[in-house]
Amino acid sequence: MAYVIASACIDVKDGDCQTACPVECIYEGGRMMYIHQDECISCGLCLSVCPVQAIFDEADLPPHEAGFQAINAEFFGPDVTGWGSPGGASPKFITNRDHPIVSVYAASSASIDAA
Repeated sequence: MAYVIASACIDVKDGDCQTACPVECIYEGGRMMYIHQDECISCGLCLSVCPVQAIFDEADLPPHEAGFQAINAEFFGPDVTGWGSPGGASPKFITNRDHPIVSVYAASSASIDAA
């Protein structure tokens, strides 16, 4: 199982999760960080350092945050970054783009139900 970054990360992007990740599967978007689910080894280090508790094991994702599993996955697809499986975060893989739902997400919004 992979980890998922949810709504609490929007407009925070602390970056401690990215630093802690031993496989560099956390990538920076415009308003939030995204976990590449195929690259994640489920070690939990990102979860342990997130200051806003925005990271969940996909099995523990609260129902009101369920849409963020698809949002994290779709961030890497052709409709957002087109990165596919980059194989590790690096300066080459930083963007000001976000998933369309995150792009329009109001700072004070309640969590979404689905992507």
